[in-house]
Amino acid sequence: MSRSALESGIMDGDTEHDKVEAVVCSHVEDAVTFWAQDVSKCNDLLKLSCDLAEACPQANAVFGKPDFSKIYGGCFSEDGCWYRCMVEQVINNEKCQVLYIDYGNSEVLNRSDIVEIPPNLQCPGVAKKYRLWGLQIPTGQSLNMFDEGKKFLSRLIFEKEIKIRHKDKHEDGTIIAQAEYENIDIGKEVVKAGFAEECTSSGNTKDVEERKVDVMQNQHRKTKVPARPCVRRSRSDHALDSIPRRRRDPVAASTRNQHFSGNRVFAPKGEMLDSASVPDTRLAQKLFEDKEVLRSEDKYLLQRQKELELKVQELECELEREKEASRKTAAKFEETLDTYIGTKMRSLAAKVKALKEVRHTNKNSRFREQLSESIQVVTEGRLTVPCSLEKLQKIWTEYDLAQERIRLCRNVDGIDELIAKRDEVQQNLYSAAEELILEVDQLPLSERSRTLQELSASLEMVYGQGSAADDLEDAFQQFFEWKSVKMKKLICVRQDTDIALEILADWFSTILKCFDLMSEASSDLEEVVSNADEILKKVELAICEELDTDLNEPDEAEKGIIMNAYNKVIYHVRQEQSMITVIQNRYLASVEFKQRAEEWLNRRPDINNLLSIKKTMKSLKAQLRWKLVEKNNFEESDDYSEFEMTGIKEEIAHLRNRVLQEISKEQEEYEKLTYLVQKWFPELPLLYPEAGILNYMNFGGLLTHSLERDLLDVEPMKELSTKRPLVCSEIRGQKVLLKGYSVDVSSEAKVIERVAKYHRAWDQQKEKSGLLQLLFLLFCKSDPLIYLMVPYYPGASLGALQANAPLSLEEALKVMKGVAQGLQTLHGANLVHGSLHGNNVFAVDRKQGIVGDFDFTKPEEQRAAANTMVVGTLSLVSPELKMGQPASPASDMYAYGCLLFWLCVQNQEFGIKEDGTPEVDAVVMDDKVKSLLLNLFCCNRLTAEQVLRDDCFLTVDVIPVSPHPGEEHEPREEHDSEKTDEKKM
Repeated sequence: MSRSALESGIMDGDTEHDKVEAVVCSHVEDAVTFWAQDVSKCNDLLKLSCDLAEACPQANAVFGKPDFSKIYGGCFSEDGCWYRCMVEQVINNEKCQVLYIDYGNSEVLNRSDIVEIPPNLQCPGVAKKYRLWGLQIPTGQSLNMFDEGKKFLSRLIFEKEIKIRHKDKHEDGTIIAQAEYENIDIGKEVVKAGFAEECTSSGNTKDVEERKVDVMQNQHRKTKVPARPCVRRSRSDHALDSIPRRRRDPVAASTRNQHFSGNRVFAPKGEMLDSASVPDTRLAQKLFEDKEVLRSEDKYLLQRQKELELKVQELECELEREKEASRKTAAKFEETLDTYIGTKMRSLAAKVKALKEVRHTNKNSRFREQLSESIQVVTEGRLTVPCSLEKLQKIWTEYDLAQERIRLCRNVDGIDELIAKRDEVQQNLYSAAEELILEVDQLPLSERSRTLQELSASLEMVYGQGSAADDLEDAFQQFFEWKSVKMKKLICVRQDTDIALEILADWFSTILKCFDLMSEASSDLEEVVSNADEILKKVELAICEELDTDLNEPDEAEKGIIMNAYNKVIYHVRQEQSMITVIQNRYLASVEFKQRAEEWLNRRPDINNLLSIKKTMKSLKAQLRWKLVEKNNFEESDDYSEFEMTGIKEEIAHLRNRVLQEISKEQEEYEKLTYLVQKWFPELPLLYPEAGILNYMNFGGLLTHSLERDLLDVEPMKELSTKRPLVCSEIRGQKVLLKGYSVDVSSEAKVIERVAKYHRAWDQQKEKSGLLQLLFLLFCKSDPLIYLMVPYYPGASLGALQANAPLSLEEALKVMKGVAQGLQTLHGANLVHGSLHGNNVFAVDRKQGIVGDFDFTKPEEQRAAANTMVVGTLSLVSPELKMGQPASPASDMYAYGCLLFWLCVQNQEFGIKEDGTPEVDAVVMDDKVKSLLLNLFCCNRLTAEQVLRDDCFLTVDVIPVSPHPGEEHEPREEHDSEKTDEKKM
C-alpha cells in the first residue's frame, strides 16, 4: 500500500465539531482516555501488517540516537509480529520505550527489535487518542481506583465498535468526544461508577494528564510488558484473523539465515586444499561430544536417585503419621463406645428440653398469628366513608367557586348578585356541614386511628418498612392457605413426636421392671433391649423434625407470601389512615365554618372601627404636626423658656405615643379584616376601597401611610453612613433604624417589589427565618424618599465583635448556623442575597445569627460586586463572580464559607490561592470545620440546607431571633457596609 493512499485515508479522520464516526477501541490509558481505530481502516491495517511482515525481518536495526519524529518497525514482545512504532524515550544503550502508533499501547524494546522501515510506510498512525467529553479524573484519586477505572472502561469498550461524536480537539491531537456503545453513554457510566467526575472545561487534556501523573507517581517505577497491539475482529471481515500472533523461534530464524547465506557464499581455493584433514578432526570432536553427553546423563541420574531417596523418606514419615492418627482414632472410638449411652441420652434430654420450651412459649409455632390478627383488624373493623362527606365536598366546591367569583369581580354593580348566590350556597353548605358533624361524632375516628398506628408500628418492628407491590388482590387468601397447610403439618409432626415419646416412656417402664429384683413380672430382657436403638432413633428424628418445623425460617416462596400479606395490610392501613385524615380535616373545617356562619348570621362585617381609628389618628397627627411647628417656633423665639419647652416636648411625646398606639390598633384591625377577606368575605376590598385592605394584604402590612418619618423623633446616624439618610428612633421601647432610599417613579416600584419579596420570605418563618425583620416601609412628605424601618442591633455585627471581643469557636458555630438558616430561607424563596459580609451579619447576644437586609435599590449583580465584599485580606467574591458569571445561591455560600473561615482562623496567617480561595489545609482548626470549609470552597458547593445538616452543627441549636433586640451592646455601626462603601468610592 502506498504512503499517499494510507495517509489520505488517515487524514480524512481529522476532528470536526459534532462529527460522528464508528471506531474500535484498541487501547485504554485511564478511565477517560483511550485509543481507537476507524472501522473503515481495517483492510488498510491488514495490508500494512503484511507489508511490515515482509520488510522488517530484513531491515537494519536502529543504533545510535534514534529520531523521535520518525516511524520505525517494532517487534512486539507478546506475539513476535512487527508493528509500526515511534521512540518515546531512550532507557539506556540497549533499550528504548516505543509507542505503537496504530494501536496506542507502548512497551520497552531492545534496540535490536527496532528497525528502519521503507518510506512508503512512513505515514501517520491509524489509531487516534480520544478523551471522554466533560470528564476528568478526580483530584487525589488512589492508584487502586485509577487501575479499577482503567479496567472498568476496558470492559465497556475494549475491542468493541463504538460511536464517537467529536466535540473538540486539543493542541496535542487528542480528540474530545462523546462515546456511545449500543445506546449507552460511556461517560455517564464512568461517572456513575465513581471513576471520573464532571469538569467545567471539557477540553482541558492537560489537567487530565496531570491528574493521571499524580496517580501514577504513587506507584513504584517498574517496566511492564504492555498489552498486545490488537486488531478488531469484525464479523464482516475475517481476514484480520490472519495477522501473525505467535512468538518468533530464534533457532528457526537462525537456520533460515544460515541457509540463505549458504546459497551465496563460496570458500577460497586455498582453504579447499586443506579439506582432507577435516574428517579426523570431526571424529574427535564427535567422541568428545558423546562423552560430555554421557557425563551429563550420569550426573542427572545421580541427582534423580537422591531425589527419589528423599521422597521415600518423606513417604515413610507420612506413613508413620497416618499410623499414629489411626491409633488415636481407634482409641477415641473405644472411649466413645464406653460413654455412648450416656452421651446419647444427654443429647436426647437436651433436645426434649428445647422442645418443651418451644411448646411452652409457642415460639413461631403460631405461624404469624400477629399478621393474621392484623388482617382481621384491617378487613373487619374498617371504617366506611360517611355518606354526607361526598355531598359536603360537592357543595364546598360550589362555595369555593362562588367565593372565587366574588374575589375576581371588579364591578361593584354586579357584586350583589354574586354575594346573594354565595349566601345561598353558604346556607346549603351550613346544612351539609351540620349533617357531617353529627355523623362523624358517631364514628370512633381517634380510637381507630390510634389502633392503626399501633398496628403499623408493631408490624414494622417485625417485618420492616412496607413496600408497594403489584398483584396483591389474592395476598390474604394465599397467606391463609399457606398458614392452613403449615398448621396441618405441625399438628401431624407433633402427633408423631408424642407417639414416639410415649413408646420411649413405655420402653423405659419395661426396662425398669426387668431390672427390678423385687418384681415378680417375668420378661425377656434380650427381647426388650434389642429394639432400643430403633426406639431412640425414632424419638430423636421426631423431635428434630418438630424443632425444624417450629424454628426454621420460611423459604423464599413462603417469605413472598408473608410479605405480600404484610404489604397489603400496610396498604389498607395507610388507605384507611388517609381516609380518616380527610374526614377529620373536613370535620374541623365544617366545625369552623359552622361557628363562623353562626357568628356572621344575618350581619356583615364593616370597616367602621377601622375608619374611626384612622379618623382619630388623623386628628392626633395634625395636633402633633402643630406641636412640632410650635416647638420649632418657640426655639427661635425671644421669650424662650426651658420650663415651657419641657412642657411642649412632653406634649409632643404624649401625642407621638398616642399616634403609635393608634397605628397598632390600625394594624390589628387590618389583620382582622385580612383574615375575613381570605376566609369568608372576599368582597370587602371591593365594597370598601377607601380602607386600603388590598394594599395592606399585598405588602403583608409592611407598607404604611399612617406612619411618617417627619412625625418621629429621630437622631441622625452619620457615623454609620454618609451615602444615604440613616436615622435612629425608638418605637414602643424598641430602637430602630430608618434607612432612606432615593427613588423616582420608575425605580420606586422595583424597590417596593424587592422589599415585599424579602418580607414575604421572612413572614414564612418569622423569628425562626434567620433574617433581619423589616418593620415598616414608609414615606416622607418633605423628601422624595422612602424609608425602611428595621431593628437596630448596636455593636452586634461580626465586624464590630471581631474587632473588640472575637467570638469563640462555639459561639461562632451558633451564630453561623443561624446565618445558614437565613440563607436557606432566602434561597428557598428564590432570592440571592449578594451582600453577605462582616458588617451585614449580626450576632445578637453573641449567639443569635441574623442575616441583614441589603440595598434594595440594586440588583444582586451590583450588590455582589460592591467594594464591601471583603473581610480583612480575604475577598468574599466567589471565583465565578470574578469571571463575570451572575450571582447565585452558590456565590452566597462562598461568602458564607469565607466568613466562617475568617471567624475560625482568628489571628493565624494564611495563604491565598490563584483563584482567590484561602489555603484551608495550612491553617490549624477543628477537623469538622475544615471539612465543611473545603466543601464550601470547591466548585460543587454545599447548599444552605446541606450546611445545616453538617456534623459541625449537629449539636448546635438555632436560636430564634428576638423581635426586640437587646440594649446591652456598645453603640456600633449596624450598616458599616454603607460607610465603608462611601469611603472607597
